[in-house]
Amino acid sequence: MLRRIATVSTLAAFAFAGSVTAAEYGTPAEAKAMLEKAVAAVKGDKAGALAMFAKGEGGFKDRDLYPYCGGPDGNFTAHPTLLGKSLKELKDKAGKPLGEDVYAAAKDGVISEVSYMWPRPGQADPVAKVVYVTRIGDQVCAVGYYK
Repeated sequence: MLRRIATVSTLAAFAFAGSVTAAEYGTPAEAKAMLEKAVAAVKGDKAGALAMFAKGEGGFKDRDLYPYCGGPDGNFTAHPTLLGKSLKELKDKAGKPLGEDVYAAAKDGVISEVSYMWPRPGQADPVAKVVYVTRIGDQVCAVGYYK
């Protein structure tokens, strides 16, 4: 009986540890909700919203979730580290034309998905990532989550 209790306790500990790890990263639903919030912010005050996105302010940075945007010239108008660099020319870690795919998928009033390979923040090995992307006027904005 004591051995069974120890086994159940060990399994419960592993289940709890797994849920803590899962909470470490954003979910698909949280990524989509952040993009919807970003859309509303850009529609309300584009310049202010882009500044908040780049700084991770106003609730626009949650663990590994953050919005990024690119302008009509193809350059990032909001990103924590790539501001001013080319989004349109960006390739994922497997060589896929990520930026071109993001721009091609972006449509006004529609949220689309683009998949690619990218390392998690602070890590080197690329993993599968999915971004939800949309167009808001002259901005292409996205929020991604890691699978």
